[in-house]
Amino acid sequence: MSEKFFLILVFLSFSTAIEWKFPADFKFGVATAAYQIEGGWNADGKGTSIWDTLGHNRSILVKDRSNGDIACDSYHKWEEDVQMVKNLGVDTYRFSVAWTRILPEGYATRVNQPGVDYYNKLINKLIENGIEPVVTLYHWDLPQVFSPLGGWTNPVVVPHFANYARKAFELFGDRVKTWITINEPRLICNEYKGLVGDITEDFPLGVSEYLCAKNVLKAHAEAYHIYDKEFRKTQKGKISITLDMTWSEPATNNPEDVKAAEQNRQFDFGIYTNPIFNYDYPKIVIDRVANRSQMENFPQSRLPQLTTAEKLKIRGTYDFLGINHYITLYSKAANEPPFSKPSFKADAGGERFRDENWKGGAANWIKLVPWGLRNLLKWIKVNYRNPEIIITENGTADDGSDFLEDDERIEYYREYLNATLQAIIQDGVNVKGYMAWSLMDNYEWTNGYTLRFGLYHVNFTDSNRTRTPKKSVKFFKSLTSTKTIP
Repeated sequence: MSEKFFLILVFLSFSTAIEWKFPADFKFGVATAAYQIEGGWNADGKGTSIWDTLGHNRSILVKDRSNGDIACDSYHKWEEDVQMVKNLGVDTYRFSVAWTRILPEGYATRVNQPGVDYYNKLINKLIENGIEPVVTLYHWDLPQVFSPLGGWTNPVVVPHFANYARKAFELFGDRVKTWITINEPRLICNEYKGLVGDITEDFPLGVSEYLCAKNVLKAHAEAYHIYDKEFRKTQKGKISITLDMTWSEPATNNPEDVKAAEQNRQFDFGIYTNPIFNYDYPKIVIDRVANRSQMENFPQSRLPQLTTAEKLKIRGTYDFLGINHYITLYSKAANEPPFSKPSFKADAGGERFRDENWKGGAANWIKLVPWGLRNLLKWIKVNYRNPEIIITENGTADDGSDFLEDDERIEYYREYLNATLQAIIQDGVNVKGYMAWSLMDNYEWTNGYTLRFGLYHVNFTDSNRTRTPKKSVKFFKSLTSTKTIP
């Protein structure tokens, strides 16, 4: 008997002893975000967000120079959207509230009732159809009024976000039982020009990312405590944050590469998870930024310290951990970057790359690396005392050319769901839900409409924004009805 055949027999005998089925309380869902699907950018009293401004004034930053003024027109087609969610058989629908749709000026001084009515109708229709609404308070669409002040780099935004969160809890919390405060802080603070500071200017690298990170953490904590103290007892829900979590795998077993990978994890997401789940920024982040700041002749670290009061307020502000996962990278040790120009990338250090043999799709930054998700889930279990995890986004894109036969998407979901199930059954990770990104093709930020992540195709050249199910819809219907991977 060959060794390969023997190993296959061992695997089969082991797997048949385990029921390869998601637990009864595991929830499947799909996700969207307000600016990406709603359209109606100025309908019925909605105010202006920074993404409205970017789409109108700096569309040159968008690959196809488009904007989200109409997008999927979900502001008018929300009932059809709910029927699509119902057709999938999922348990949950994650969507975001547009801050300026309910508070047009950004401040809690005036509520826009038509905006409130829109979300009330959506929430009620979801519940009527047996679908649990999961609501994200902030998915990148900051009110434009705060942009000239520096956006999230200015602590003045924190109390205004807290006031907005309180208003949302008051308006919708009697029916919404799962809240996400802020989506993907790293992308807010590091990736997109215009999401931090004035929309017309680039932000100073190596400084503003850390100012932004601190304020986002404080805003999240404020919203958490408002819910915990003022609403949890009567509304009986849960609340947390969602982070995008790139998995960094050591390129080799060399201790220096192992160290580089861990260092990259801590800069990517540990800067947010560690204050929430432990107490402060990761030590490696504190030490590296302080050292590099000194070598760059800064009088103090570019990383603003958290006070003891801030640490105590941030620590423990989670009922679960929301994770968005798309990317795995190899990390290897590298020479220390020069000190001539401060940057977050230089602070994180190391060298990162993808394996050229990994299978990819229309989005060249997304590769089929399901073991990266499993390793990430195990890492979270070990480092943060096995918290409840909800995978709030995972998915891949097509380019729309063969839009209904999305076999690559089906393969992607099959492999990543299998990795999730392995983490639950074999590794004991406390994963309680999985949400596909996305319900339908939508406005994909600076990629415009060139990337299509949806289970449903949307025809953006049709004024009716016709939705058509892709082949992956059938896959998901089988998944949700049987709780096994088709």
